[in-house]
Amino acid sequence: MTIAITSLIKSFDRTAVLRGIDLTVEAGELVALLGPSGSGKTTLLKIIAGLEWPDAGGLSVDGRDWLALTAQERRIGFVFQHYALFPHMKVRDNIAFGLTVGPRAARPPKPEIAARVDDLLALLQITHLADRFPSQLSGGQRQRVALGRALAIRPAVLLLDEPFGALDAAIRRDLRRWLREVHEATGSTTIFVTHDQEEAFELADRVVVMGEGRIEQIGTADQIHDHPASPFVARFMGAVAELPVALHAGRVDAAGLDASRLERRAMADGPARLFLRPDAIALEPDAASPWILHQMASNGAVIRAVLRDGTGLELPADLPRHSAPKLVKGAAYRLQPLSGAVFASGLGPAPSEAAPSSILQEKHA
Repeated sequence: MTIAITSLIKSFDRTAVLRGIDLTVEAGELVALLGPSGSGKTTLLKIIAGLEWPDAGGLSVDGRDWLALTAQERRIGFVFQHYALFPHMKVRDNIAFGLTVGPRAARPPKPEIAARVDDLLALLQITHLADRFPSQLSGGQRQRVALGRALAIRPAVLLLDEPFGALDAAIRRDLRRWLREVHEATGSTTIFVTHDQEEAFELADRVVVMGEGRIEQIGTADQIHDHPASPFVARFMGAVAELPVALHAGRVDAAGLDASRLERRAMADGPARLFLRPDAIALEPDAASPWILHQMASNGAVIRAVLRDGTGLELPADLPRHSAPKLVKGAAYRLQPLSGAVFASGLGPAPSEAAPSSILQEKHA
């Protein structure tokens, strides 16, 4: 099922939540909606599910207008963060629920329902839990049951809203790998909401980065990580250091900065800002540099160095402890960015030569 969203707008009490969303999800694709709280991710998911209606815009699936359909008519599989299982039903009955409550004429025969549930129990690796109640399951097991219930109806589209948000980190990692395997086995068109970058990039075919009701960037993990399309995306991806620089013939220049490893930018000469992640900065001793080592601490694997320049600007750098140069507090160091994003001083998008416009898809103003 191919999902086409066009110019979607939604407000609550005069507060704009979605500000013109254009997005196409291809049949069989797994797409992540990634962004901070309040970016509009869950509202967009609810509109696709038929639990909310937009103020304007279009939503179609395989060319059919879904805004003309009720939630029940859309045949959506929806998995929530908090499972929403029926506590009085065993696992087997929870999974079968969607197949047993439809109109009698459309309801599958009982043997067919039982066979479908058995297949899903095996796929989800929970056959041994079939006769337990939800209260007898762990959080990860409950989430598998919730997914099984969503898949039982063979949904046209599978939607997941922070599906692993209530679980601890180790279980989330295991379930991410498992969910990817389930997706590939079922071939469903799937959209899931998350604020966890690692989760989005590990699971999804494409990631849609959202901020303040807009799509900021669409791409793969590598594209978004290496070539953020806006300052918002750069900050969201961990570029916590922002340095004022100058651009000359596409090259970045600033005192105490060796930008030789940065790609040449197709931008006009003038003031700009360089966005850097702490793990993409190397340091070299340089007595002429304005950057002075102010603090440093180690967690065993990484040294976090904090440098300051003469204006009081601070910059964090994370260096592998076993390969970092010997650092001396109070000494001067030259910054060597390994990668970074550059935007004009007006903070508009600034694609580099290595980031063709096809990478920076569907940027919405």
